[in-house]
Amino acid sequence: METLFYLLAFLQILLGVYLIGQGWQWLDYLRRRLRMDPGFYAPRVAVLCPCKGMEPGLERNLLSLTEFDRQNYEIFFILASGSDPARSMVERIAANSRVKAQVIIAGIPSNSGEKVNNLRVAVEQLPPEFEVLVFTDSDGRPGKSWLHRLVAPLGDVRIGATTTMRWLMPNRSNLPTALLAAWNAPVVTMLSEKGKNLCWGGGTAIRRSIFERSGVMDEWRNSVSDDYSLTRALERNNHSIVFLPECLTLSYVESDFRGLLEFTNRQILITRVYAQRVWAPAAATHLLYCVTLSLGLLLILSDFFEQRPAFHIATLTVLPVLLSAIRNSIRLTGVTEALPAERSQITGQAWIYVILAVFVPFLYAVNFVNSLITRKIRWRSMAYELISPEQTRIVPL
Repeated sequence: METLFYLLAFLQILLGVYLIGQGWQWLDYLRRRLRMDPGFYAPRVAVLCPCKGMEPGLERNLLSLTEFDRQNYEIFFILASGSDPARSMVERIAANSRVKAQVIIAGIPSNSGEKVNNLRVAVEQLPPEFEVLVFTDSDGRPGKSWLHRLVAPLGDVRIGATTTMRWLMPNRSNLPTALLAAWNAPVVTMLSEKGKNLCWGGGTAIRRSIFERSGVMDEWRNSVSDDYSLTRALERNNHSIVFLPECLTLSYVESDFRGLLEFTNRQILITRVYAQRVWAPAAATHLLYCVTLSLGLLLILSDFFEQRPAFHIATLTVLPVLLSAIRNSIRLTGVTEALPAERSQITGQAWIYVILAVFVPFLYAVNFVNSLITRKIRWRSMAYELISPEQTRIVPL
């Protein structure tokens, strides 16, 4: 057993050093992007934001979409049902917006995710003058320069789409909310300058011409994942996806343990169905980390009870954790630079993103195991069975 532990610990240390190097590259890229002028490309933009139900901070989130420091855009709030509890708020925000905004009632889907159906219906109704589509979520709170920075790089016709990622901020001080924020943090550094990036549904911009030529509407027809299906369509047509870390989007969250597992299990299962190339190495990495630490602790306890020295085992057990904390600190440094207005609040919760995050792989392990034994998810009061990337079944709750 000790021989196996030594081998696993050695692999973990090598992987930890490699990932720290990747973290420094990510931080360097972020700093270079922050110094860059985004450019002057200012097309007519349609901002599409699916909404469903009331959630903490919803009004402030939606208002932020009306406050971008550019004028040449229009907002489309999309609801599946006219009886949605958020409708009156959404309509009031649209009516009082300083930019043109309207509410679309998409209807209930029959064979796709509700969010995907909302987006399909909205895109079908867009007037032809919109050159760029921007997809965002109702739980995000982007800054005033977010839209211009996300869209301007599309002036380079070689770019297929630009995307960013969310940064979760706890709205409550309970453990499930902290775990949710810590769980999400590593996703921010999953995207990079030169990697094979994925679109994120809460912050993606794409030229309408590329969107139409890539067949995204067909890809969405029976899908539950708007962003992974968009990614698949772009990859199939060899269009690049550029990650813009300067556009990181704050999302204030609160959760209980049930909501934590529902969210994290859903994200990993969707990844398994739609992006196996992402799911497989992530599963191996997190499971390896968990097995190494668990085996190390077991050996330490065994040596302790048998009164044998365990310093070398303890050192090899702690090293991967330390390397993980260093990597988390590099990420946190970059996020505070990308979101300077929230720096004090983020650093005030640094323990979540640096210390608590080193134990998050155990939660990921639960998510990966869950994704092996079920194809069903629950999402905003709807339940789906993910049969394949091209087939979704709505199931009773």
